[in-house]
Amino acid sequence: MTHDDIWNNDSPVRDILDIDVPSWIDQDISCADIIAICEGGCASGAYMPAVTYHAVSDTMSRDGDDVLQYIDDQMGELPQPPRDSGWSALACFYLSYAVELWASAAMSELEGLEA
Repeated sequence: MTHDDIWNNDSPVRDILDIDVPSWIDQDISCADIIAICEGGCASGAYMPAVTYHAVSDTMSRDGDDVLQYIDDQMGELPQPPRDSGWSALACFYLSYAVELWASAAMSELEGLEA
């Protein structure tokens, strides 16, 4: 698969490559989405399900333990959230953090396919 085939493709990444997409990430996430997340982070609007309170609340209610475990597995500990964060802001902080970690790992895996 060429560089253009990978990065200029809006198809779900799980359909074009064998990359595991966690249940707490939109299963239709594309390579273009992964690039946008890595370049600007979730807060830039690159991945709205991690910054929209209603979506975050649903995801964290359903998969919050897995999200926090993923961060802990990757980093060895949970990062400190910003001071004076309310519940919704905490949920957004940790989900965004996990999505950005996953996107970074997925991007590394995708870049390895180009070689």
